[in-house]
Amino acid sequence: MASAALCGGDFGLGLFNPHSTIRNLQFAHFLVVIMGHKVNPECLRIPLSLRQDPRNPEALRNRGWRSRWFAPSKKLFLQQLQEDRKIRELLQKELSSAAVSRVVIERSAEKVRIAIHTARPGILIGRRGESIQRLEKAIEQIIGTGQQLKIDPVEITNPAIEAQLIADSLAFQLEKRIAFRRAMKRAIQQAMDSKECRGIKVVCDGRLAGAEMTRREVYRAGTVPLGTLRSNIEFGVSTAHTTAGCIGTKVWVCRGDLVPLEREKAKPRARVVSETAAVPQPPAG
Repeated sequence: MASAALCGGDFGLGLFNPHSTIRNLQFAHFLVVIMGHKVNPECLRIPLSLRQDPRNPEALRNRGWRSRWFAPSKKLFLQQLQEDRKIRELLQKELSSAAVSRVVIERSAEKVRIAIHTARPGILIGRRGESIQRLEKAIEQIIGTGQQLKIDPVEITNPAIEAQLIADSLAFQLEKRIAFRRAMKRAIQQAMDSKECRGIKVVCDGRLAGAEMTRREVYRAGTVPLGTLRSNIEFGVSTAHTTAGCIGTKVWVCRGDLVPLEREKAKPRARVVSETAAVPQPPAG
């Protein structure tokens, strides 16, 4: 009824004229105003994440853009963008059991470097490097042989607090018909046991437990301040394909602050004492 009132009343009665440009624009503006604007928390914090402490380069390398290259022309940009999409789809299909958290693609004029962050580097490398060589051949068919390709596996030391790995684990357990509440609470407990985790939020949405109607279950622990830009928040999403339908999983993990709240205190300036030269006094008398 509110939408009908704001759009002039005739939309709610089915009298909305699609040929009326003015009313279409009014209704579009109405949708933009009331619809939720969901933003990926990692993309929202990229400017702050790139200003991390330079004394910890690994933290800076793990954050930021996941495709790092520059294209001088629109044609080359479109080509490289499609290549990145195909590479990510290939790696997601081939490394479904390797617990891959993120894939970072870096390009230069003659080199392509792909950093794969995984909790199981042994599965990625394979016996005597067979798996990684097979991946290199498959990727070379996408990007061609004119550029030098290098794949660097990066091991994840604490997979219990990786948002994407938690979401994938939840989706896998839901596909195996494990109770969703048990899986969600177990994931939260394992994440909160880590000292680096300040808070976690887990959402499952769909036909949970094969119910007729879809519903949304949310569990959280600790603090996950999504509105605080200095918070270091990771986000992961995955989909479980069950017999009842698709169930979506979303995970937010807070790891502290990107930028310290307290600024470094300025050191007090040293006092400069001017020494006046002693003027000789004339002799008395």
